Amino acid sequence: MKLRFTKMHGLGNDFVVIDAVRQVVELDTAAIRQLADRHRGIGCDQVLLVERPRLPGTAFHYRIFNADGSEVEQCGNGARCFARFVRDQGLCDQTEIPVGTAAGAIRLFIEPDGQVRVDMGVPILDPARIPFLADAQAPTYDLAVDGETLTIGAVSMGNPHAVLLVDDTDRAPVARLGPRIESHPRFPRRVNVGFMQVLAPDQVRLRVYERGTGETLACGTGACAAVVSGRTRGLLGPRVRVSLPGGDLVIEWSVNGGAVQMTGPAQRVFEGEIER
Repeated sequence: MKLRFTKMHGLGNDFVVIDAVRQVVELDTAAIRQLADRHRGIGCDQVLLVERPRLPGTAFHYRIFNADGSEVEQCGNGARCFARFVRDQGLCDQTEIPVGTAAGAIRLFIEPDGQVRVDMGVPILDPARIPFLADAQAPTYDLAVDGETLTIGAVSMGNPHAVLLVDDTDRAPVARLGPRIESHPRFPRRVNVGFMQVLAPDQVRLRVYERGTGETLACGTGACAAVVSGRTRGLLGPRVRVSLPGGDLVIEWSVNGGAVQMTGPAQRVFEGEIER
């Protein structure tokens, strides 16, 4: 059976996007891994499925699978690609698109300049809901890793994130600490790990080690989590440009219990069919 797909990326964070509305799609863990394999498959950081709506008031349902086959709750760069995909494929003609995810409903907005703004919802800081094992909510926590004590922020944007401050992202120990923190026992569902360098109250640099994938060129939820963590520590303002290896995102959060807004590009690379 042939499966139609579209390859897309958001700032280099790349996706295989599959329309499960107009074709029958049956994918198990092995199939996801094969699609994501950069040598024997199509190659991507995540596989995205566009499905019929499940939640009331939504137009579609959005599922995200990491390259290792694990399903996750949310992906910001993927959400922007999702919005462009359903518009480009003629599945939707709206500029405001309500979408259901495993983490709840989100809203996607196609801007006049072609960029996509995503209402990422209200960030979760309660440790029990992230989930993160801690006695009480705090702006930062001490985390013991390989005999050293790290200071992290813990945030969920529908998926869990740990955020570390670093002096220079170019020299940050992403490859060493990323996998150690990702699987730390205090994060029961594993965690994405952000390494953030604050340049000014309105500008940061960021690298992200994503659970189930490794370091990516960009991570939308990671950018949101980094700004939320920086805001709760009193380091950042309400509108921040986040520079990732793949490019820039603009993140806005007012800290008054409101939703985080993320704006950035989404691009189609090519379309094709693969034998399943």
